[in-house]
Order: sequence, then structure tokens, then C-alpha cells
Amino acid sequence: MLQRPRRGDPFWIWVLHGWEALSWGLVALVTLITMAGGTPGDRKLGILALTLLIAACYARVRLRPESRLPGPYGYLTVLAVGLGFLSYLGDGFGALYTVMLAQFIVFVDSPRGAVLLTGLGALGITAGGSLREGGRPEVFLQNSVSSLGVWAVAVLMALLTPRALAQRDERAALRAELQSTQLELAEIQKRQGAAEERERLAREIHDTLAQGFASIIVLAEAARSQLAADPGRSAQQLQSIEQTARENLAEARVLVGAAPSSGVAAGSVAATIRRTLDRFTEDTGLTVTAELADLDCDQPTRIALLRCTQESLANIRKHADATTVGVVLAAQPGGAELEITDDGRGFVVEESRGFGLDGMRKRLAEFGGGLTVTSSLGDGTRVLATIPLHERPQVP
Repeated sequence: MLQRPRRGDPFWIWVLHGWEALSWGLVALVTLITMAGGTPGDRKLGILALTLLIAACYARVRLRPESRLPGPYGYLTVLAVGLGFLSYLGDGFGALYTVMLAQFIVFVDSPRGAVLLTGLGALGITAGGSLREGGRPEVFLQNSVSSLGVWAVAVLMALLTPRALAQRDERAALRAELQSTQLELAEIQKRQGAAEERERLAREIHDTLAQGFASIIVLAEAARSQLAADPGRSAQQLQSIEQTARENLAEARVLVGAAPSSGVAAGSVAATIRRTLDRFTEDTGLTVTAELADLDCDQPTRIALLRCTQESLANIRKHADATTVGVVLAAQPGGAELEITDDGRGFVVEESRGFGLDGMRKRLAEFGGGLTVTSSLGDGTRVLATIPLHERPQVP
């Protein structure tokens, strides 16, 4: 038995089921007209009884498809035989064979069954109609020709339906595959989003908390070593430790969501970097020269430039063994350039495996910028960060 059509099924499947539903409306109409017409009473009774029998079998098959009595094939047998008797009892009832033809296709599970049962129906209406008209050979021949014509249509329908069913199954498989792919894609996007968020948090922790703790360690070691010899200098370093710890606490609150935005206060980018350089000079005692243009940029760009500065200064303090640091922030066509140089020991850029440089590249890439690192052993290092300057939506 064909299942009820679903969205996306071939048009032919919808036609068969629509035809099936419409057929009962036509059967009811013909029966009512016959009951109201001039057909003899005993024939009316026979027509009504046969129609009700067929309808009852149909309802049972539809409502209880798992039942073996009468079952789809039993119902179609009743239908074929019943159509033969109806053709015998009433004029024009043979046309119901055509009206109910779709049911022979809907209720069977193979083309062979449809061909045999529609053939039985054709034979029934031919015999019934011919007997009602006197049973003469010419009448039988004429009815046989018309019945064979309708049966040929039924055979064609029976042969076309499996192709429609195959197409329906193929579409169902494609829909299932598409749904599976969509679920898989959603899961991949979810995992990718989680990985990107972890990477962002790792970068933020590295550029803020980790740098702060590293600074605290260096300052604490220096303060302890100079505590007896230079108490004033130690006090100044302890004050820097306290300030760095407070800044770390503010950044930690931002990272865990207890604060609404970055711990970097709004203001001029030049002033922000200048304060960072002053802290660096105070903590390390290195000579720092700076040319900082007061650029007009939004808060995310300002934070990106500040993080690049902090990361570069941290690398200088930890690895460069430099005496002089130079910082230049300048406007260029379409963007800004931040250049940080030192006269330290330098390194082989291709052999660098640190997290900081890679983090700066990814941070700048998010803004459409880039990072260039030039260095060689004994010749210091030059870090050049470029970032476009344009309006971006403010992060709430």
C-alpha cells in the first residue's frame, strides 16, 4: 500500500492519492442520483448494499491496515467483483471502474498485483454490463473493447508508479543526507566557535595576565635584591607590583565576565601607549624614545595597538638584553603603523616558536592588518604592526 504523500514527494504520488479521495465523492454522488432516479426498487437495494459493502471494506483497510481481513488484496478483489455486479444492476455503473482505478494502484505492493486486479475489474464490468444489456456477442465485444482501453491505462499507471516510488525514495534519502550534513556542519561550526573562543581567551590571558605576572616576578626579585642597599628603589618597585596586580585583577574580571569591557580605559591611543612606556622605563631602567602620533581610532583598534606594544616590550624585557628601545606610531594612507625597535641581541625569526608573535599576527589579522618582524643575531629587532583605520561597530 502506498503511504500517504509527504512534502517533496513526486507529483504522481499526489495525483494517485487525490484521485483515490475524489473517487469516493463521485461514487456517493452516483449512488444518490440512482436512489433518487427511476431504477427499480430491488436493484436500488442491491446497488446500495454493494456500495456499502465496498465502502466498509475500504474503511477497514484504511483504518486498520495491519489487519489481514480483508487486507488490501482482499478489498481490491471485493471491489473488482462488486463493480461487476454494480454494472449488472445499474446503467452507467461500469464507469466507476475508471473512477476507482487509482485504488488498484494505491493498495497493491507490486505492478503485477495491480495488473491482475485491474484486469479482474475490467472483466467484471464487461461481464456485468453485457449481461445487463442482453448478453449478445456484439454487446460483449463492444464492452470488451472499451474495458480493454481502460485496462491499458491501468497497466500504464502500474508501470509508471514504481518509477515514482523510486524517485520518492531517492528524494527521501537525499533529504536525510542533507539533514545529516546540516547537523554535522552545525556541530563543526560549534566546535570551531569553541576553539576560536579558547584561542581568543588564551591570547588575552597571555597578553594581559601572563605579562602582568611576569612583570610582578621581575619587580619582586629586583625589590628583594635591593631591599637593604636601596630601600627607596625597592619601595618604588613594590608600588609598581601593587599597580600591576591591580591591573591584572581588572583584566581577570573582564575575562570572567564580571566587568563589561576591556580594562583599557577610553582615551587617546598615544597617551595610552605613553603611559605603558613610562611604566616600562620605570620598571626596567631602559632608555625609551617615542614618537607617537595622536591618531583618531576606535577602542578595539586602540586596544590592539596597545596589546602589540605590551607584547613587544615584554619580549624585550625577557629576551633582548637591550639598552635602548624606540617606538614610533604614525598614520599611513589607510591605516596606522606601529614600529618598535631595540638594540638587543636579536634572534632568528624563522626559529621563533613563541606564542606572543603568533598572537599579535592573529589579533592584527582580525582587523585586516599584519605584522612584520625583522631581526638577526646581534643586530636587535624591529617589529612593525600595521592596522587599517576605519569605523567599526562598537562592541556593547
